[in-house]
Amino acid sequence: MITLQKYYRQSATYRIFKGILEEFTVFLETLGQITEKLGLTAKFILKGEIEKKELIEQCNRFGISSLPITLSITAMTSIIIASQVAAEMVKQGGSNFVGLLLTILFVREAGAVMSAFAIISMIGSSMASEIATMRVTEQIDAIQVLKVHPVRYLFVPRVLAGIIMMPFIVILASVIGVIAGAVTSDLSAGLSYRAYFDSAWLGVYIKDLFVSLFKAACFGGTIALISCTCGYHASGGAKGVGLATTKAVVWSFVAIVIIDMIFAIAFFY
Repeated sequence: MITLQKYYRQSATYRIFKGILEEFTVFLETLGQITEKLGLTAKFILKGEIEKKELIEQCNRFGISSLPITLSITAMTSIIIASQVAAEMVKQGGSNFVGLLLTILFVREAGAVMSAFAIISMIGSSMASEIATMRVTEQIDAIQVLKVHPVRYLFVPRVLAGIIMMPFIVILASVIGVIAGAVTSDLSAGLSYRAYFDSAWLGVYIKDLFVSLFKAACFGGTIALISCTCGYHASGGAKGVGLATTKAVVWSFVAIVIIDMIFAIAFFY
């Protein structure tokens, strides 16, 4: 019997199931950590215990510092889509709907999602690595010794900055996306700016704008919360910092897609 167990534990089947079980355990632990930090962060925000100076610094970091890469990604995405769609729609007699299509795309989806992906890559990873470094170098322990709650000092300003600044980033990204689409449609398909912008407002409603801004705020808070949580629970020196950063990026990408799907089903299904 012992020999049979020994051979079974050396088999590929055992290693596969063990790996799946370990990953599932890590998934549940991470989900629990994120939920716990969400509750603590919400508690401090509702009590008004906010580091205002740190909040302003994080707003500048979250919003201003990330704008160049965010707007560049959005503009290039718009150029790619418009260059492939505009010419075909003009050929098929759908020139009156090019502006409408691209505007709905960027107001409802692409503006928020592409901005979120850019923020994850630039700001989320930076937050995770920064807090992970503080954890492995025992700076967070020093904060606790000074009787300052790490969640209030580290999480609250970053999460609030994400919630506050992300809607403004998405507004700018959507505007840039629509304008880039207009320029590309004119150059690639000969579609006039007037025809483009006349159709741009045909299917865009106030509801779309409010849903997009609400979704953007959720994206910003989620990215900051996940990045801070993964960094906060890092361990194992420099290797742990790298793993925490990677984990934060992966979890943030997955969370953004899930939240976006929920919004799509709830408001547009």
